[in-house]
Amino acid sequence: MTTTTPLGFKFAVWAAGFKKNDRPDLALLVSAVPAATAAMFTENVFQAAPVLVGRELVAKGGKFRAVLINSGQANACTGDEGVLDCRETQSLVARAAGLRAEEILPASTGVIGARLKMDIWKQSAPLLVENLGKNSAEDFARAIMTTDRFPKFASEEVLLPGGTIRLCGMAKGAGMICPDMATMLAVLLCDAAIDAPLWKKLLREAVGLTFNRVSVDGDTSTNDTIYALANGASGVAAGEKEAPALFTAMKNILAKLAYMLVQDGEGATKVIRIKVQGAKTAQDAERIARSIGHSPLVKTAMFGQDANWGRIVCALGYSKAAFNPATATLKICGIEVFRNRRPTLIDDDPALNAALRERDIGIDLSLDDGSATYELLASDLTHDYVTLNGDYRS
Repeated sequence: MTTTTPLGFKFAVWAAGFKKNDRPDLALLVSAVPAATAAMFTENVFQAAPVLVGRELVAKGGKFRAVLINSGQANACTGDEGVLDCRETQSLVARAAGLRAEEILPASTGVIGARLKMDIWKQSAPLLVENLGKNSAEDFARAIMTTDRFPKFASEEVLLPGGTIRLCGMAKGAGMICPDMATMLAVLLCDAAIDAPLWKKLLREAVGLTFNRVSVDGDTSTNDTIYALANGASGVAAGEKEAPALFTAMKNILAKLAYMLVQDGEGATKVIRIKVQGAKTAQDAERIARSIGHSPLVKTAMFGQDANWGRIVCALGYSKAAFNPATATLKICGIEVFRNRRPTLIDDDPALNAALRERDIGIDLSLDDGSATYELLASDLTHDYVTLNGDYRS
């Protein structure tokens, strides 16, 4: 991990004990000044209490000072009581930190259905705040993990005409990953001075090209949230002229985090990069990529290092996309295996044996039906995924 973090942000973590381990499971970041804020939330109809509260706060506009995340309890499907609990956690931290509760953006992750352990929150909030400035952004990334095997952090510096700005991102996620907005949980921080409308536009575009193009298991969480805060602490302004450079940095950070999500998929051993080219429409290209990336048969074949291109062609065929089967060409790991409705290799196993042992697997489809393209990152499906999720609440 790098140590580059934007100016004007402090971090704190605390081991509250929401789960039976001694690692930090509470995370707080506070900006020295109110920050321009953008956010995106899950499209799952059963939205967790922190999603409902965070969405309501961001919809009102204005700037925010802090993000508060707990790991171990999702506070999802907990009714009106869950919303009240969420707001109480904001108040507890606000009192200890000298903030207003409505300046704090909440997020939670963990098992669905259980109410927050408010007795632990009351004990832990002051202790969490005492650690402000003693922890790092990397510590924050560790504290928000659940089944993650490693923390996810990325950062960049960008030289603009007015000076250097810094950005960093933290994310968590390993299972229940098929975002329809962002990812399980993520925070993007920047120390540039930027107007909120432009900041929101850039975030939405960057998420669309990164977090919204990954899948571990085809499930979209009740808690998916990304918060993006830009506090201007660098003293460097980013307007329309600077937006392309800023956007590139944002996209790079989120792309790195998105790759890590798939790499860290529960039980995953492969990152499958599915590229569709030459589709009639963007919708068709996406439909095809997701059909392949979500197929259990394709995913298990990649886990087994099996060059079973028939499963990929089958998923293409039932994708509901409009295309001409006679012009479809398939490559696996750069090696052409299918064209003109038939295999192009007499024996594909020897040609692909070594390539399929690698972590990164490429599946490239060319349709010759148009100019639309789409790329999706997906994990394989392994014995460990079944074991982990079968024992998740045990």
